[in-house]
Amino acid sequence: MQLQQLTQLVANPPPPAVPNIPPLPVPSSPVSPPSAPPVRQIRPKLSCPPDFSGECHNGCTFLNSCSLYIRLALEQFYDEQEKILWALMFFKNGRAAKWSENVFHQEADAINTLEGTSYHQGGRTVDNYLDNFQTLVSDAGYTDPQTLVVKFRRGLKLGIQNQIATMPYRRPADTDPDAWYRAAWRIDQVHLANEAFQSVSRSTPSGPAKTVSVRPPPMSVVRLPLAPPLPVTPKPPPPTPSMGVPMNVDATRKMRSLPPRGCYRCGDANHLVRDCPHCMDVRLLTSEQQEELFEDLLALKDVVPIEESCLPEEEEDFA
Repeated sequence: MQLQQLTQLVANPPPPAVPNIPPLPVPSSPVSPPSAPPVRQIRPKLSCPPDFSGECHNGCTFLNSCSLYIRLALEQFYDEQEKILWALMFFKNGRAAKWSENVFHQEADAINTLEGTSYHQGGRTVDNYLDNFQTLVSDAGYTDPQTLVVKFRRGLKLGIQNQIATMPYRRPADTDPDAWYRAAWRIDQVHLANEAFQSVSRSTPSGPAKTVSVRPPPMSVVRLPLAPPLPVTPKPPPPTPSMGVPMNVDATRKMRSLPPRGCYRCGDANHLVRDCPHCMDVRLLTSEQQEELFEDLLALKDVVPIEESCLPEEEEDFA
């Protein structure tokens, strides 16, 4: 029986048994190895600049120390203002310490002024207000554009501030202080020009124009030249009386002494002075014409008449 079973197993061998092998794990995506921790960059220890007392021979050394420290530790400073304040920390002795105290006091005073209302424009022009405002913000250390616009806008006159804020076109941005400065200056100039025009209009009378009579200039008086004095010519001797007529010597001398009749102004013997056509009014003469007239009259006065004694006497014939 056992032999028969063995023969069947040889003739028909059973299939090989499949071993019970556990399934292989599904391969997953390759996992990168954990990164190594960053290597910390080792820097040399920076030493702070030495204290500065304000001496001239230590100035370059102190400046070089500050510049070297700032370049090596640039990430520690936010802006230029922090660099300046950091450098002022080393002004501890002598004149440098006094200057640093003045700077901090000046900064504190400027900040307090900008927080109040004493810096406002008031009755000043924008030019004066802007100069004072820029000095205050520089002393206070304000550099933020939006802060500058807020402070400047708060100090402007209400009319100028509203006119800029309500501009329909090209309104300055709230982060552009320079644009606010220019807009305020232009509006202020327009207001000043308008006020000047109104003041001139108020001073000009609005009623009908009055006709102003213009007095004609006085007529120039033409001064006629004075006639030169006539030469005094001796009269011819009277006829010799006859033997039977007695001589009247006194009558002859009287006739010689009488001056020739005529106008003593122009020298014409055909009319008297009251009928002279060359009359002139001394009141109408200018000062120069009056002086010339006086000189001519004085010259006439200096003329020496021919005296009677100079005349040759007639020889009398006596019978």
